[in-house]
Amino acid sequence: RNRQIDEVGFIHPSQFVALIEEAGGPSLSSVGSVLHSTDGTIKSKISEVNFSKLVFWSKDHKLGISTLFLLPLYNAAKDAFMAALEQYKMLSNLYGKKNESEDGNAVNFYSSSLNAFETEVMKHSRAVLLLSCDFGTAWNARKLVVSKKQHFPVFLDELLLSALVLSYSPKSECAWNHRRWVIKIIAGRCSNLQEIMERESELVKKIAEV
Repeated sequence: RNRQIDEVGFIHPSQFVALIEEAGGPSLSSVGSVLHSTDGTIKSKISEVNFSKLVFWSKDHKLGISTLFLLPLYNAAKDAFMAALEQYKMLSNLYGKKNESEDGNAVNFYSSSLNAFETEVMKHSRAVLLLSCDFGTAWNARKLVVSKKQHFPVFLDELLLSALVLSYSPKSECAWNHRRWVIKIIAGRCSNLQEIMERESELVKKIAEV
């Protein structure tokens, strides 16, 4: 939780130097910045960095993504998401049929496989939405999974995700619709609804000030 990201943004490679210098470079570790390059390494000094190959920057719970890599990242995330969603839907249908036949071993197998692909759908849809906020299929897939879970922590995760999306796209209609959908679901079953609504008001106020 201490390392949780609460803001996402897209950074042109030319901005990386300014961000580091503003934070107090040249030692990245001394200012708490982390830079991830395309070769998978984490750099600790500005002199080690090839800024054209940097993909991610993170500091103070903020994540920056290089604009040079948005399209390939999005395409990879979308392909992984669509593949996981296809498998998830196929297994959902098979699981329902096996439930009807009451074949215990088969039901357990399909249930385990379904849970695995459910996790994949949630993971990859999150990645897609952090790169492109209005991909409706990803939002709908999350609704499908969350509707079956009906667990309060899952609802909170959806509020956190939509807040992340709104941090880089404050006018995203899909993200706001998802938040309203989640809040409507938990409204009748949440003991600390007042606290959630206060946080919602704070988020709206923060976005309005941007």
